[in-house]
Amino acid sequence: MNPGIYLVHKPVGQTSFSLVRSLMEEVRAAGIRRDRLPICHGGALDPFAEGLLLLLAGEATRLMELLHAVPKTYVAEIAWGAETDNGDPLGRVVARGDAGDLTPEQLDQVPPRTSNKRVAGERAYRKAHRGESFELPPSRVYLHGARWLSHRLPASSTLELVSGGGYYVRSLARDLGRATGALAHLATLRRTSVGPWQDPPPGERILLRGVDLFPWCASVRIDPGEIATLRCGRPIPQRAIEPPTWPLPAGYPDPRGPLRGLHDHTLVALLRERGTELIAAPVLRAPL
Repeated sequence: MNPGIYLVHKPVGQTSFSLVRSLMEEVRAAGIRRDRLPICHGGALDPFAEGLLLLLAGEATRLMELLHAVPKTYVAEIAWGAETDNGDPLGRVVARGDAGDLTPEQLDQVPPRTSNKRVAGERAYRKAHRGESFELPPSRVYLHGARWLSHRLPASSTLELVSGGGYYVRSLARDLGRATGALAHLATLRRTSVGPWQDPPPGERILLRGVDLFPWCASVRIDPGEIATLRCGRPIPQRAIEPPTWPLPAGYPDPRGPLRGLHDHTLVALLRERGTELIAAPVLRAPL
């Protein structure tokens, strides 16, 4: 078992945490203490959804925020004619409508009540499952692009979209249904990519380390002495910056991530520019 980011395929019916737990069990079976190799996921998929799930291990768990702003690609099947209480196929039908014109216009969303958003410090889905009454405020999200792949009207349509982090495709299906008067919910959802990383075949697990991690960030080269300097909380001099090895899609907002500090093809630190200096943000306890 190695630290890094694992690409895995989450099948329909499993929770994201069940895959985290499976990797934790492998770590324990290998005789590694949990605090030596912590595990988390880099963005959950609902149980009805499938596709690419990122499992972060070891020092990579400290860098989860770098994944939020990069583009995620989904293929979604929207079922027309019925809206469910949670926006997905497992919910209860609360209203029915007739399929009409299908023009996507509204991008601002109100997250579904069964979302992972926090309300008064608690996850919204926990309140919803207890039957509590509450309202979620609209959330500013980013939809980079969307295109219809196919239509089977009046039953369903298939949409491919690229979004930023925190985007609820269930809310898009609901809003499209309301905007057209047809009413709708999400029938299926598959996450096909996160940044440059593609959904692997079922049962396959791909480990990413070193220069393969966060390739949308620019890089600088640092030596062992500078790593020690950074670990002591002191800055190092600015130097030549290498551009990202993976370009963002045209027009996608720059997430303005930190610089990757690379040494001997490993990732040893994240750095921020401060005038003519580079400061740690953070230095990794062990290289990735």
